[in-house]
Amino acid sequence: MKLPPTQAELPYDDGIPMETQRHKFQMDMLIDTLCPWLEARSDGYVSGNMFVYFSLAQLKNQDFRGPDFFAVLGVPKKERLSWVVWEEGKPPDVVIELLSESTASQDKNEKKLIYQNLLRVPEYFWFDPFHPEDLAGFSLNRGVYQPITPNAENQLVSQSLGLALVRWTGSYRGVETT
Repeated sequence: MKLPPTQAELPYDDGIPMETQRHKFQMDMLIDTLCPWLEARSDGYVSGNMFVYFSLAQLKNQDFRGPDFFAVLGVPKKERLSWVVWEEGKPPDVVIELLSESTASQDKNEKKLIYQNLLRVPEYFWFDPFHPEDLAGFSLNRGVYQPITPNAENQLVSQSLGLALVRWTGSYRGVETT
């Protein structure tokens, strides 16, 4: 019986750069914001723009690239080359995709269905760094994503993390934006 490949045996770079500087900064801001919170925990992992492997069939057709941001609780803190569900024992708890003109339709449709039906990610969010009003969140309920209703402060709260996704306006690395 042949065992599934490990993260050390799987590709972890597709050579395709991120969309824009703002997308890269947004991803970094999400990760950097969660790092101090994660450091206070004994478990967990946060990353982005990294392959997430969830099926051996996916290896053959390579139809899915990694999310822009993801967080996972209940796993050891360690460096990873990619997220391999069959090694880790679970999918990410939260995924955030950063929309762009070229990816918005795929992120809102095909990827959302992959996260819902194949990976079974408990919470999925999307955000467009150039159109900050395009922010949405979904929570898996009986196998189907249901919209997350903003709270009184117009924040989308992740029940998995116990944190709110907020729109902040200011300067980050010299870029003034929301």
